[in-house]
Amino acid sequence: MSELSWRERLTRGLSKSRDRLSGQINSLLGHTAELDEDFWEGLEESLVGADFGLTATEDIVSELRRVSDARALPDATAIKAELVRLIAAEFPTEGDPFQFVPVTVLLVGVNGTGKTTSAGKLAKQAVDEGKTVLLGSADTFRAAAAEQLDVWAQRADVEIVRRERGSDPASVAFETVERAEALDCDLTIIDTAGRLHNSPDLMRELEKVQRVTRDRANDPVFTVLVLDATTGQNGLTQAREFNKILALDALILTKLDGTAKGGIAVAIARELQIPLVRIGVGESIEDLRAFDPEEFAWALISGNGDEGEGE
Repeated sequence: MSELSWRERLTRGLSKSRDRLSGQINSLLGHTAELDEDFWEGLEESLVGADFGLTATEDIVSELRRVSDARALPDATAIKAELVRLIAAEFPTEGDPFQFVPVTVLLVGVNGTGKTTSAGKLAKQAVDEGKTVLLGSADTFRAAAAEQLDVWAQRADVEIVRRERGSDPASVAFETVERAEALDCDLTIIDTAGRLHNSPDLMRELEKVQRVTRDRANDPVFTVLVLDATTGQNGLTQAREFNKILALDALILTKLDGTAKGGIAVAIARELQIPLVRIGVGESIEDLRAFDPEEFAWALISGNGDEGEGE
């Protein structure tokens, strides 16, 4: 197992986004002796280019200008440190479903975002923390999904509820909750089939899974959307549609190591005000961790040990 710390993993995972964004900021600062209009316009372009979204970008740059004028920020390090603070402030900090015990988490999202893998990693991490965990495979349309989750169940040494292909997903979710209560589980994770956010019929079926799960469960049920960061603005579109139908409780953002536009996390947080609770920056179990706004912002903007920002 790699001995890299989470901060090192996060820094490495965000390198594509950071190298592009920090390089542009350094270039802007290197070409001007003062923070003139060219600098601020260039900074806006850099943030928009990193998928921060126009609204968040305008607000962040406006506040950075205000602070810079008020405090006469002296150098690039000070500018970056303030930018880290402003980016971190964009994220809601309450509402992590995984802090509840007992709890049922329903993972939703389109195909290919990493739902099943995330379910397995979360299960293994919870077991390592001493929790009792049950997995439910409500993706009854893709045989490989149930098999993949079964592998994770074996790796985590937890029980899994699965039924034959074509079974009613809502009935699988119902049975999973029943079994979880019988086992007195701390954490129940139900993996659902990938749903196209622009398909009303499929979304209605997912809504049924959510309703049945909540009706049967005696403990809290949270619906968590898993998004692939490499899809950029399309991920924001997905989040909007899923939230419209399911009233999402939280987000997991995977594959941040595969994009140079890590600012999409900021754009989604700003628009939907839904807590981002886990981020993934690689393939291993250790590469999916709880989201910390300050740590993320530091890794996105500095990430090289500058002044210990984000500690």
